Amino acid sequence: MSRVTVLMAAYNAGKYLNEALDSLVSQTMTDFQVVMIDDASTDSTRQILSSYAQRDSRFVLLVNSVNTGQAVARNRGLELADGEYVTMLDADDRLAPDALEKAMSVLDANPDAGVALLDLIYVTDGVETPFRMRSDKEWWTAQEAFELSLDISIHGLYVARAELYRKWPFDASCRLYSDDNTTRIHYLHSGKVVRCHGKYFYRQYPESMTGKVSALRLELLSANQSLANQLRIENQPDRVRAIFERERWINLTGVCGFWLEHREITDAASARMLFKKIFHDIDKSLLSLGLKLKPGYFPFLGYRFWFFQTKIYFKLRRLSGK
Repeated sequence: MSRVTVLMAAYNAGKYLNEALDSLVSQTMTDFQVVMIDDASTDSTRQILSSYAQRDSRFVLLVNSVNTGQAVARNRGLELADGEYVTMLDADDRLAPDALEKAMSVLDANPDAGVALLDLIYVTDGVETPFRMRSDKEWWTAQEAFELSLDISIHGLYVARAELYRKWPFDASCRLYSDDNTTRIHYLHSGKVVRCHGKYFYRQYPESMTGKVSALRLELLSANQSLANQLRIENQPDRVRAIFERERWINLTGVCGFWLEHREITDAASARMLFKKIFHDIDKSLLSLGLKLKPGYFPFLGYRFWFFQTKIYFKLRRLSGK
């Protein structure tokens, strides 16, 4: 058994893949396993992954015959994970050399903690910018961390006990975004979340899966609905659900505005069907009056009026250059 398993799902990631893998080879803690999943890539990804697996027995390669998306690929990787702890590293990101060592040190010192939160550093055109969390504590109870994660007051990059991943594997309800749901549920059942200050460097660039102009951007709404359903299952009180319903409402309006600007990504009928479904699923009684009175976010008079005023709102924004 390894101390920690790192999951890496890769799809056409050849451009940055060596940097990501080298950041694992360079770890100061050597007792780890890397499960790499090539998600039916068509570039050099499989060859690069294979070369690391051939050189280092800690690196294990799985190959998907069809592209499944990150969540499904990672869940396949979980089947081979032998670590006491599990984390993930995207194929275009990297870890600081001491990231895993710091995570293990903090978790060993806090046996009641199920999760060690890494420090998130955004990397854009070579410029590094720390993610500013809206809580500066060094540890949180499970419920505190869960609530803070609902509106991204704390981020979702961490090392967790393997049993959390086995009981709550990656939410595969969507190809993108639903992995955030897994993060939140892990926090809720973690016992305690502690900061370890190991650095995770998150690369931001237009060609990334979340940066592309694509119909997949609309999956954010379905991923949000999946978590909203989970909050009901977990019997979270209205006070907590209100935090996430606010996020869902903001995301609904934002994704609708994105689609209005890029209508070519999917047909109007399917997009509007999704918007209508989410509009009716959101519990608008939990939204604050200030948000409901904000231009572009009025929930009053039903779906048709909301869609009409949202369309006008984003048209005016475009005309004003915002």
